[in-house]
Amino acid sequence: MPLRLVFMGTPDFAVPTLVELVGRGHDVAAVYTRAPKPGGRRGMELQPTPIEREARRFGIPVLTPKTLRTAEAEEHFSAHAADAAVVVAYGLILPKPILDAPRLGCFNLHASALPRWRGAAPINRAVMAGDAATAVMVMRMEEGLDTGPVAMAERVKIEPDMTAGELHDRLAPLGADLMARALAALEKDALVLTPQPIEGVTYAAKIDKGETRIDWSKPWKQVHDHARGLSPFPGAWCEIGGARVKVLRTTKGDGAGMPGTVLDGNLTVACGDGAIRILALQPAGKRPMPANEYLRGARVAPGSALT
Repeated sequence: MPLRLVFMGTPDFAVPTLVELVGRGHDVAAVYTRAPKPGGRRGMELQPTPIEREARRFGIPVLTPKTLRTAEAEEHFSAHAADAAVVVAYGLILPKPILDAPRLGCFNLHASALPRWRGAAPINRAVMAGDAATAVMVMRMEEGLDTGPVAMAERVKIEPDMTAGELHDRLAPLGADLMARALAALEKDALVLTPQPIEGVTYAAKIDKGETRIDWSKPWKQVHDHARGLSPFPGAWCEIGGARVKVLRTTKGDGAGMPGTVLDGNLTVACGDGAIRILALQPAGKRPMPANEYLRGARVAPGSALT
């Protein structure tokens, strides 16, 4: 028998899960998401979140409260009479009255191998740290930050040159299927919950703009992981000839030299130890492009310095 659900999510990562649950015949009573933000070509038009756009397509009522910590918000949430709530990268903290409202609980889809990378940016942080693998997990929510018991998990290898964007696109559909399977078990009262280990807890803090600039003095592997962990957004960056450029894809390069020095005509750049080769980048105000295309219009001579 299908469940009556409240869905709570915001970005693209959450869309496959909403689509999957609707496709499985669950009754999604309401969708909670963040309020529209200014955007568009002029930066003036209010842009709905990806989840709001998808919910509207399905004809599901959409709510965009600024907070859930009011008596009114709690009353509205309880009025949905949901069996369960599904939360995927929503962006607001759920207080205890909200967590306690659904008959069977609130279930979160989290993109890490918990308890590693609890918090806001687990995909970016896993890649930036050079992790060899990660996971997507369904967790029953508690008041703590991503501390709840885990119901199901799918583990994924992180390839050496994989970007955060590529990992995101790999995990999103896996997570959608995982949540659907978890809810199917929940319907049958067969969902097994396992407490998270006490050891190995790390936190995935939100990416700060101040940490996006490339530090060429670091070893090549750290520079490489930094760049791919921030690709495509917000993007690790440096200056080439005084112009800001996002570095979107790199690989291990050959050679050595003063950190930041261009070593050849293929945009191989020296790091504190070893070198990386830039394969794709995005000049400010322009589209992403392969490095060889960029080099046709920009003179970056061997021996020049990237800062």
